[in-house]
Amino acid sequence: MKHEKAWVWFKGGIKGGSWVEGFLASSCDEGGVIIERSDFVTCRVPEWRVSFQEIKDKKIPPEIPNDCIWKYI
Repeated sequence: MKHEKAWVWFKGGIKGGSWVEGFLASSCDEGGVIIERSDFVTCRVPEWRVSFQEIKDKKIPPEIPNDCIWKYI
């Protein structure tokens, strides 16, 4: 996968989470998706946190797996 426009889900504490736009995402051989944006540290996250289609309601979460990983180390 080449770099594609993406929205990334961030958890948000008491107010809940939201989808954040403006990322470029690409697949990774180790699994997950590498996300990049000029004001964020480039990192690898699970696929469930990334959407390649515009999110209409940015407060509706993705299907979050039980005991999920939020970021790969």
